[in-house]
Amino acid sequence: MLVLAAAPIGQPKDASPRLRDLLAAADVIAAEDTRRLRRLAADLEIAIGGRVVSYYDANESARAAELLEALREGRTVVVITDAGMPGVSDPGYRLTRLAVEAGLPVTALPGPSAVTTALVVSGLPSDRFCFEGFPPRKPGERARRLAALAAEERTMVFFEAPHRLHATLEAMAEAFGAQRPAAVCRELTKTYEEVRRGGLGELAEWAAGEVRGEITLVVAGRTAEEAAPRIEDLVEEVARREGTGVPRKQAIADVAKSAGVPKRDLYNAVHATPSP
Repeated sequence: MLVLAAAPIGQPKDASPRLRDLLAAADVIAAEDTRRLRRLAADLEIAIGGRVVSYYDANESARAAELLEALREGRTVVVITDAGMPGVSDPGYRLTRLAVEAGLPVTALPGPSAVTTALVVSGLPSDRFCFEGFPPRKPGERARRLAALAAEERTMVFFEAPHRLHATLEAMAEAFGAQRPAAVCRELTKTYEEVRRGGLGELAEWAAGEVRGEITLVVAGRTAEEAAPRIEDLVEEVARREGTGVPRKQAIADVAKSAGVPKRDLYNAVHATPSP
């Protein structure tokens, strides 16, 4: 059986009794960082009885075949990453997919997660949310990804490296608006845990200084008020379409239908606007 085992994100005491038993009894443990695994085992005061192999981004594809063979032989294979749940912005997905395709049993040992921990302490709506992982590193790609999320109504959760936090928050303020509520969650469950809440613009200014540690970002989704089109913007769109040769009556009808506003209201606004 393949077992995806969640590891503590900060405090070793958050490890469950099941995790202790599993690490002691598994035939093979595939660890993102073998040194951190052994440190966790020492903190938990357990002895690892099985074979330990490294399993990280650079060797994930090559190692998966070896681990799949161990599963076929009837061995219990555990995948554990540095923190949180394997497969969530961490190694684990490729082997899980191969095991499922091969008809081999897969289960998970639930536990700590930076995603849900940050979500519930952020103070932002948690009834509907989406996880977006790490934003692209390159500015252009990052801007395009965030622009595609501008209409997202669910609360969004991201991971980010501390040295890219300032640039990412500035890009988010540009894409979502400087006043969009957000929270920067740093070093969750650890000694220096910190949660900074505020608008994206305010948080970007704060992050211009030195920020260290593991970072999880939580950003509010677009509200109904933000989603409502401004009549001024619709008037400008009508004018733009007129400039391309579309008759005014047709431009008004098309823009009103697209924006979901009464055609009469937009007609009155267009005719009340002085011609340039």
